[in-house]
Amino acid sequence: MTTTSAEAKRPGGARVAVQRFGTFLSGMIMPNIAAFIAWGFITALFIQVGPFPIPEIGGFPSPDGTENIGLVGPMITYLLPLLIANMGGRMVYDTRGGVVGTIATVGVIVGAGIPMFIGAMIMGPLAAWIMKQIDRLWEGKIKAGFEMLVNNFSAGIVGMLLALVGFYAFAPAVTAVSNGLEAAVNWLVLAGLLPLVSILVEPGKILFLNNAINHGVFTPLGVQQSEETGKSILFLIEANPGPGLGILLAFAIFGVGLARASAPGAIIIQFLGGIHEIYFPYVLMKPLLIIAAIAGGMTGVATNVLFSSGLRAPAAPGSIFAVLIQTASDSYVGVILSVVLAATVSFLISAIILRASRKRDLEKENAGDLSAAIAQTQANKGKESGVLSGLQAEGVAAGGGLIAEGEQAAFEHKPIHSIIFACDAGMGSSAMGATVLRNKIKKAGIDSVTVTNKAIANLSDDVDLVITHQDLTERAKLQSPSALHVSVENFMNSPKYDEIVNLLESEGVR
Repeated sequence: MTTTSAEAKRPGGARVAVQRFGTFLSGMIMPNIAAFIAWGFITALFIQVGPFPIPEIGGFPSPDGTENIGLVGPMITYLLPLLIANMGGRMVYDTRGGVVGTIATVGVIVGAGIPMFIGAMIMGPLAAWIMKQIDRLWEGKIKAGFEMLVNNFSAGIVGMLLALVGFYAFAPAVTAVSNGLEAAVNWLVLAGLLPLVSILVEPGKILFLNNAINHGVFTPLGVQQSEETGKSILFLIEANPGPGLGILLAFAIFGVGLARASAPGAIIIQFLGGIHEIYFPYVLMKPLLIIAAIAGGMTGVATNVLFSSGLRAPAAPGSIFAVLIQTASDSYVGVILSVVLAATVSFLISAIILRASRKRDLEKENAGDLSAAIAQTQANKGKESGVLSGLQAEGVAAGGGLIAEGEQAAFEHKPIHSIIFACDAGMGSSAMGATVLRNKIKKAGIDSVTVTNKAIANLSDDVDLVITHQDLTERAKLQSPSALHVSVENFMNSPKYDEIVNLLESEGVR
């Protein structure tokens, strides 16, 4: 029996390149979302027009005329960009890359007159890559006892030089690009054309191409706008849960088979949990529904433009709770209407499409189409999603078989103390899979085995067992060649988890 029941078809071409680029950008932004949220709260609560104006925190003059730096300005100018730069550097060259990337980004920050999020997303990884190439020049050539001296001084010198380059050359260039992008967005707003962005964003979400746009453009520009005006419409272009809600509601009422039965649960996950990927398979079942998604997205954006409403900080994940928490104090009417109207429009169009094909779907007993759409969605994404897998009917075996004989032999001869679930970002589906296996191991009374989740790029060769989706196993093997690798098709309910537990018990692991 092979490790996987079938090799999933790998998407190729430009789409994969954009997906990887988007994944890389997400890897810099998403781990730091908590810092964006903290900044959003501080800004909303303690600035001069906030409910609790405190000069020393909000950064506005005290009643006696004393100037205050506060927390708001330094956080958006220094903390957030440096966190992004450090994460980007770490993704390229671990801790050393993070340090050099952060040093270089300081030059960009100081040399620019605007928050340097785009600059941090470029300079952090670039500086780390340069440091990595320089280290290769004398790798293995340093005399014993001089390693720390050479490593520290080389990183310091490279960081210094790149900070100067960032100050004199990079900052002006990125400032010009950032100003150009902001001017383009402002022109779209003034011309009433910003809703047209949904023509690109909504199909991009279905194909998992939205991260490059959202984290590469919307978040940096949105934070910059939020600093200037206290809010930004850009935070809600992609995160609005309305279009997806409308599509799922239509399936709950007019759908057939498994699609209709699963839609109510999907609504809870999508609208309240903020995991938008849950509705993508439904659109793939009926490609015409992309019209509903676009129309709903355009309606939401147009509503926010009309009411001049926006969020203070990114809403991540795109839950209605996160959206409302980040809504600016003067924008609740516009934001709530944008969600309601977007859902209404997408629901009406989806209902028309589903009603038109309902008879044909019933005749075909179309329930099986959802499983095919889920598979296609995960192929588009390039990785397994536990949330999507949960949509499938109970009892459908998605694990693709047990551990291969060769792997089982390797497993039996290698003590297992550490297990890592790995995926592109190291969050989401792999975290859910780790929780499932961790609970199974705990119920078996085994407490000497650790189960964690991690991004494939951060895997090392000191782990005993790595579990990945079948499309990612080869990449994981390159990162951890000495580890045992197990491929699954479904992170949430793979039968291989029981096999792993049984093997641990047979080895007497406790």
